[in-house]
Amino acid sequence: MTENFERINSSGDFFELLKRSGHNAQQSLSGIPKNAALEIPQGTTVLAFHYKDGIIVAGDRRATAGNSIMYDRCDKVIPIDDYSLMAIAGVPATAFEMARILSHNFEYYRRSQLRAMSTEGKVRALSKLLKDNVAMALQGVGGVSPLFAIYDTQQNKAFLYFYDMLGAEFQILTHVATGSGSPMIKGVLEHENLWGLSPLAERSEGEATSLSIRLLQTAAQFDSATGQARPEDKLYPIIAKVTKDGYQFIRDDEMETIYKSSMNRS
Repeated sequence: MTENFERINSSGDFFELLKRSGHNAQQSLSGIPKNAALEIPQGTTVLAFHYKDGIIVAGDRRATAGNSIMYDRCDKVIPIDDYSLMAIAGVPATAFEMARILSHNFEYYRRSQLRAMSTEGKVRALSKLLKDNVAMALQGVGGVSPLFAIYDTQQNKAFLYFYDMLGAEFQILTHVATGSGSPMIKGVLEHENLWGLSPLAERSEGEATSLSIRLLQTAAQFDSATGQARPEDKLYPIIAKVTKDGYQFIRDDEMETIYKSSMNRS
């Protein structure tokens, strides 16, 4: 028993450990029977872009199922480890499970190998989970299209990736958005990056957060699945940053001030 554990442990591969223990990531993500007549909650919209100090990641809070609003306080930006965040568009249940598996995977590797997993390894780990989930995505009951933001402390550089539902990964050098409200956001981001007062990568944290709020409010004007901020209910988008100091979420009390300033027309 000890020898077997040590042999598994030596690789630092959490997915292999699950498999040899009688579990695997695919099983944990595929508990819904094929062709199930279910209205699966969907989460949209999320965006991310490089700014002066790292990467800003933001999302609205609405989760829908068909034409129904299921929940208005869904957290679509999820911490994975101290230096990485995943933003989700798609089925929250699947995405949250992927986030838990990723988090355990990174921590297991760190403890078993006595060092952190490389950025490349972390990026590919999420790709593997998505590939294992292809069957559910094709059935229309488990599709997830995530964004992954990470700060590499060895290279002193922030990296941003977009994934399609089949697990293909794409490094993003400027900006990205996904979800039903993303078409409007992508256009504005491109305009801001090319012809705004300054390129996105040169903007301060305040400028980046204000832009994120405005983008999500704009998307909500044209997409019913994207939730608007409601100051009267203290409901605001979720915004986080990934920098050399790790990830940090903008607190609700700060969001109130930022929102009021961002919505000022002057």
